[in-house]
Amino acid sequence: MLLVDRVLDYVPGEKVIAKKNVSVNEAFFQGHFPGNPVMPGVLIVEAMAQAGAIALLTLDDFKGKTAYFGGVNKVKFRQMVKPGDTLRLEVTLDKIRGNAGLGHGTAYVDDKKVCSGDLTFMIG
Repeated sequence: MLLVDRVLDYVPGEKVIAKKNVSVNEAFFQGHFPGNPVMPGVLIVEAMAQAGAIALLTLDDFKGKTAYFGGVNKVKFRQMVKPGDTLRLEVTLDKIRGNAGLGHGTAYVDDKKVCSGDLTFMIG
């Protein structure tokens, strides 16, 4: 499931800023949280991971490869994400070791932090 709608800015191997427009028609809202639809936290983290994978895949060494989410640590959720919100995803890569990238992601809605955490990405 692709959770990044648009890349706003990036520096290969360093950072990505992307966005996700959260629509009430998203498959993850169907049957979840009746009467109060909110985006599941695991999908907010996955959206940050997808943005971070873009930062890795823009490097010449990784072009044509597949990036996948390797892990998450120290995640903090601060606010719910609802239909109509636009997530701004900012991911910075701190280290690249072999086929792994370590970084930090933050998701915002209207300049308010909704989620942050340390992320690990793998290249296969």
